[in-house]
Amino acid sequence: MKFLEYTPLDRLNDFLSHANFGERTIKGCLEAYSCKHTGTDKKLSISLEHEILDYLGKSSDTDSSSPADYLLSRSSRKTLIYLVLTLYHMYPDYDFSSMRAHQFFTEESWDSFKQIFDTYMFELSKEWVVRNGGNSLLEALYKALDEVVRLSECEIYSYNPDCHVDPFLEKGSIWSFNFFFYNRKLKCVVSFRFCCVSNLVADGFLVGDACYNDDGEIFDDMDM
Repeated sequence: MKFLEYTPLDRLNDFLSHANFGERTIKGCLEAYSCKHTGTDKKLSISLEHEILDYLGKSSDTDSSSPADYLLSRSSRKTLIYLVLTLYHMYPDYDFSSMRAHQFFTEESWDSFKQIFDTYMFELSKEWVVRNGGNSLLEALYKALDEVVRLSECEIYSYNPDCHVDPFLEKGSIWSFNFFFYNRKLKCVVSFRFCCVSNLVADGFLVGDACYNDDGEIFDDMDM
């Protein structure tokens, strides 16, 4: 995996880097990666493949709708491995090989992403219009993503790990979302993480431990 620089993403990142709304800050970051193996990627890919196959071998779930069924396809496993490798490159000091259960990916649609974005980023969207006028923040995001990974050809995934082992989670986090836009043909993936952080907690005025636990089986709701 190799980090790719794109001007359309840089412009959005400049805006998303820090938007202070008094007691809270909303921010986001877009990063693009090629899916060509570099460095230790091949070794990690083999290790992750073995981990998935080991899980499939031990699975006793006979439900035909089991999320494990999707991983019987090599292409689905390959997609998952690319997504995990992207996480490795974003957070090289974190061991994602120990991921379990709800720490994996759920396939999304543009509509489901848009609903989350419109709900949680409406304040930042209004600020974008004030500063830039013209198109909305979502329209600017769509245009930038489309230029980099051709959204019509993309698979969209959300990443929802347990908060105790979430490398994305910041001190004072109120909410956070992590999405990946993956184009098989281009062998390229764009990550988009956005969150809201309490300035009172982040600055040490309040003690906060915002952590939400979700129970589930490994690869819950994942549809590769």
